[in-house]
Amino acid sequence: MTLPADAYAHRRADGEVVGWIAADGDGYRAIDLLGRAVGESPMEWLDAEEVLEERGIGYLADRYVFTRADGSGVPVRIAETSTRQIVVVEDEFGAASAVGFAVGRHVLPFPAPATLRPQG
Repeated sequence: MTLPADAYAHRRADGEVVGWIAADGDGYRAIDLLGRAVGESPMEWLDAEEVLEERGIGYLADRYVFTRADGSGVPVRIAETSTRQIVVVEDEFGAASAVGFAVGRHVLPFPAPATLRPQG
């Protein structure tokens, strides 16, 4: 799945894209940078903007759990997001931030699959 053709990029005051707004029946749907709906849908346009601005981009720095094909879960951090793919890196014991440490890298489809979920 990709973004709906009518999705409009919503930017915060500094120009950073924080998500998209797309038509949803008689209203609109807010979509975050992982391609997931945020808030109640449908909603008014201004409410969709507000939901995206409140969400911001800080959640991208959070730790997540990625469930591998074998069913095992591994803690990861998001390294990259785009409307084509989401790249996560394994983060056992903070290894993702250690310079020179080889970490497992997983390329996921956009929107983020259910196998990627917030830790905790």
